[in-house]
Amino acid sequence: MPAANTVLILGAGLLGRMLAVTLARAGWRVEVAEAAADAQQAGGAARVAAAMLAPLAESAVTEPNVVAMGRYALPRWRELCASLPTPVFFQQNGTLILWHRQDAREATRFEALLRDTAARLPDLPTPQPLDAAALAEREPAVAGRFAQGLYLPDEGQLDGRQLLQALLAELHQRGVPIHWDRAMTLTQAQAWQRDHPGAWVLDCRGLGARDEWPRDAAPGAGPLRGVRGEVVRLHAPDVTLQRPTRLLHPRYPIYIAPKEHHLFVIGATEIEADDRSPASVRSTLELLSAAYAVHPGFAEARILELNAECRPTLPDNLPAVRLAGPRAMQINGLYRHGYLIAPAVHDAVVEFIQHGTRTLAGRLGLTFAGHECAAEQPA
Repeated sequence: MPAANTVLILGAGLLGRMLAVTLARAGWRVEVAEAAADAQQAGGAARVAAAMLAPLAESAVTEPNVVAMGRYALPRWRELCASLPTPVFFQQNGTLILWHRQDAREATRFEALLRDTAARLPDLPTPQPLDAAALAEREPAVAGRFAQGLYLPDEGQLDGRQLLQALLAELHQRGVPIHWDRAMTLTQAQAWQRDHPGAWVLDCRGLGARDEWPRDAAPGAGPLRGVRGEVVRLHAPDVTLQRPTRLLHPRYPIYIAPKEHHLFVIGATEIEADDRSPASVRSTLELLSAAYAVHPGFAEARILELNAECRPTLPDNLPAVRLAGPRAMQINGLYRHGYLIAPAVHDAVVEFIQHGTRTLAGRLGLTFAGHECAAEQPA
């Protein structure tokens, strides 16, 4: 196969696997280099994340272009999951927002943020206020414990670990070599590229690319930093929630993402700390106490995992694609929105590789910058 149909992907996380599968399906010769020793250690933040697809809920804390990417991604996720060789749990049953009476001020602030975003993005679905009776009908598991809530239509979630496994299964089926325990830098990959004229390099290493992410004056410049998140996985046979649920609180708002077989992923907002040490006692108590406040059945749940991970984040908390040279791309900064926006970033990168154009990136407001010498049409 000519080198023009060859690509080396750095990083076997979410985006690395998605791009590898798409290009392999298109007939490319694909190789993946991953610093982790095996598939169980690869993926970093993607293995820990709750994989919620909630653009309307996130609109309260992020920019309109991230919301637009999330809206674009929802139907794409359904297509992508259905195309994989092993099942991936995908649900589009909306998001439930709850709060206790003493936190009504936080709910008022949240609703104001949603209204502000709706004014800028009028195609967003309208949040539906729920009184106690409507809340009990929508989510019987919380009946009698909350007087009101909000329902955000059309939002979804998937099982991130099932997705990572399904992507890996297809790569194995297609004979794509994945070089585990191979920490390859962009500089080393570009040296490989010189021996394969016309080949592409896609750097999807997340925080592994920190030392090589540019700090210039162009859009999407670094520094690249890590933002910590702490997540607990529970098995709670006595709890049945039909959709992701968020509990508003001024100090520790949390989300509860119900997966299959009474598995729940519970986490909180980000912590500005580049620290991968184990979760603190305080954070753990707050997560579990808040979950118990949503449903007392969590008291008898079993703790399966307690994880802490750092998400790769740029100064503006937005994703970026940088052209590091001819046919060399750096893709990073997905922050807390990895699963929410991954299909949009993926599709924009594939469009550029296959057609040399940036139409989708421009439409969705994805930063796409760097050396213009890389913007040549593909061979």
